[in-house]
Amino acid sequence: MKGQTALVTGASSGIGRAIALALGQAGAQVVVNYRSNAEKAQQVVTEIMDQGGKAIALAADVSQEEQVAQLFAETIRQFDSLELLVSNAGVQQDAKLVDMTLAQWETVLASNLTGAFLCTRAAAREFLRQGPRPESRALGKIIFISSVHTVIPWAGHCNYAASKAGLDMFMKSVAQELAPQGIRVNSVAPGAIKTPINEEAWSTPEAEAELLKLIPSGRVGVGADVAQAVVWLASEAADYVQGTILYVDGGMTLYPEFAKGG
Repeated sequence: MKGQTALVTGASSGIGRAIALALGQAGAQVVVNYRSNAEKAQQVVTEIMDQGGKAIALAADVSQEEQVAQLFAETIRQFDSLELLVSNAGVQQDAKLVDMTLAQWETVLASNLTGAFLCTRAAAREFLRQGPRPESRALGKIIFISSVHTVIPWAGHCNYAASKAGLDMFMKSVAQELAPQGIRVNSVAPGAIKTPINEEAWSTPEAEAELLKLIPSGRVGVGADVAQAVVWLASEAADYVQGTILYVDGGMTLYPEFAKGG
């Protein structure tokens, strides 16, 4: 990734933070996007710079068209080019279907799906505008952070599951459309990863033991597991990979409940 600029949305914490750090270690100039927590975003920037990398923090709500336009314009102003978008920003607002409000539904879809659309459109336009660059064989690269819940139903989280399932078909359609122009588009779909958003599911031994029943590999993932998959997909080693969903889930999508015959 040396000499390439990577924009990571939702990079101030959790999986996005791990991805930003890994891309920095791989030599990329990293734009650490955040919505509201400037202090945490700056901490990520500082960590990248302490390791000899280059990074900046830029605020933007990815569900807002004008803010996305400003985010990409400032990225180009600061780093001159863009080679990689990691569309990671997302939210959960969980509720049973009968209790879910329209606001909860719309907020999750706006961030997780509309935000991905706005950022992808902006990135594709920039890749086409700047043309081929010597740093990468691809004209540009887009990686979405999806979820195992594109294929595993999740009661009580229908807004989140719907947004991620929609994201997968969006990814495949965009990959099909942009591949002839040299733009690579893929997704990484994490399973259970230790992040602040799901801390209740793994923070106590009892909770973690219950979660591990769903993970054949026998451990809960960490941000670095996802980040290294992203680095590989963004690298020249994955130049022939297009429109693919890479599951990083310890086998969660193997439906371990059926391991003993169902």
